Amino acid sequence: MKKIYFSLLFVFASVLAYGQETSKAQADSAYINNDYASAVYLYEDILANQGESADIYYNLGNSYYKMDNIAKAILNYEKALMLNPGNGDIRFNLELAQSKTVDKVTPMSEVFLVTWMKSLTNTMSEQGWSKLAIASFILMLLGLVLYFFSKKIAMKKIGFISALCLMLVCILANVFASSQKNKAQSHSNAIIMEPSVTVKSTPNEGGTELFILHEGRKVMIKDNTMREWKEIQLEDGNAGWVPASVIEII
Repeated sequence: MKKIYFSLLFVFASVLAYGQETSKAQADSAYINNDYASAVYLYEDILANQGESADIYYNLGNSYYKMDNIAKAILNYEKALMLNPGNGDIRFNLELAQSKTVDKVTPMSEVFLVTWMKSLTNTMSEQGWSKLAIASFILMLLGLVLYFFSKKIAMKKIGFISALCLMLVCILANVFASSQKNKAQSHSNAIIMEPSVTVKSTPNEGGTELFILHEGRKVMIKDNTMREWKEIQLEDGNAGWVPASVIEII
């Protein structure tokens, strides 16, 4: 009886896996055949039923880009980049889509070290930094073993210096992994999805009109406490309120 049960379970799992693989293949096939509407539907279905994937978000972004839906393309490129920040293809396509948006915002100047640290952090995902932290910790222990048990002075020096360097790498990797995790969980950024929206000084229609934003513009959510309105901020420091319905959180 148990053998029959496990055999049926295996067959069911195989069919399920095959169905998932077929869905991905069908979505890719639709994209290759320029049937972008079907590709969008299939990729969205995969994300809804099989979980997040940088590759699927990337392909979905490409499909929306081909349909000239720049806002949706940017949204999905951003989601893909959040899962795989070191991917050059995703970043290139995101920048290409952003070049087609209306709003051009000059970011506030930063200290070079801050900008460099952000770029370094974004070379890998949380998982990538975590793996590096574990690997460097193990190698650090090997360096300490070499330092404590080697009888040669030169080997002791090599072990000690290596352990110190690897300890620094381990600490930084943990810090960067934590930073990537917090960024992914904070959901503090969003994309303007409407063709245009007027940013208000207060969270109501009667507020003073401050400036206008257009679809595809990335904004930071400064105040997320209200359901109907969100306070947003741009890279140049300008801030205001927009209806929650006009943005989609990354």
